[in-house]
Amino acid sequence: MIASESRRNSAVLVIDVQRDVVADAHDVDDVIANINTVIDKARAADVPVIWIQHHSDGLRRGSPGWEFVDELRRSDDEPLLHKTYGDAFEATDLETLLTDHGIGHLLVTGAQTDFCVRATLHGALARGYDTTLVADAHTTDDLAADGVAIKASDVIAHTNHYWRGVTAPGRSGSTVTAAEVDLTD
Repeated sequence: MIASESRRNSAVLVIDVQRDVVADAHDVDDVIANINTVIDKARAADVPVIWIQHHSDGLRRGSPGWEFVDELRRSDDEPLLHKTYGDAFEATDLETLLTDHGIGHLLVTGAQTDFCVRATLHGALARGYDTTLVADAHTTDDLAADGVAIKASDVIAHTNHYWRGVTAPGRSGSTVTAAEVDLTD
């Protein structure tokens, strides 16, 4: 964990679980159920849930596909950050929000595993945050349509395997399942 006494708290990130982003995603129903499990645990433990919502030329702000999936419900008091880059820290107030709440550990959920989730994990670690990827609460699409012969399930498995061993001075990455998330301490 982060050594700083001022950054001992945790937060959950819900990244880009938007209708068009996950429309063709792998195992999306189970992933959304697992994200809901993590959100419920966070709310019960009074741990912040921070919602990240992407927009771009292909994902217009305010369009039906830009909205979060219906199965996830953001509480009005939970922060919502809009982003235009893969890394949720880039050109957003995420770092200020985390600093203001003494957060040094992030539990990461969302989509797409190989783009915004991975970029945010690396962005967090580079900025000094411990990061836990919730292994069964992130998803992506198969890349065959883009000419890449990698199945979504393989991307997810590889990312989980890789993130278990990531370290940097004074911080680390790890993975847990939604069932293993424990926010009670």
